[in-house]
Amino acid sequence: MTEKDFRRIALSFEGAEEGSHMGSPDFRVGGRIFATLASIKEGYGNLKLTLEQQAAFVEELPKVFLPIHGGWGRMGMTHIRLAAASEDVLEGALRTAWKLRVEQNAKTAKKSSRTKRTT
Repeated sequence: MTEKDFRRIALSFEGAEEGSHMGSPDFRVGGRIFATLASIKEGYGNLKLTLEQQAAFVEELPKVFLPIHGGWGRMGMTHIRLAAASEDVLEGALRTAWKLRVEQNAKTAKKSSRTKRTT
């Protein structure tokens, strides 16, 4: 897979938009990032996952997925080696990151609306 494939698939999800974070392309839903191309020069796309999702992807396909080095990786940020990924794997991983962000956005909106009602 390539940067172009990553972008095409990421933007195929409902509400997904391309933005920029620190000069690198990112992909957002509801204004919040679910994936980036910040490591494209190294051949990676980046996904925002839970630690459990990250562990499952890395365990199942260690030649395709790896945690991002340092603190970001310990928070679930995960590299996907684009050259090693099939379209189905890339689509599934991006869908997982997108769905997680949609769910997190919904939780944040509920908390925000409860706070507004109590103040």
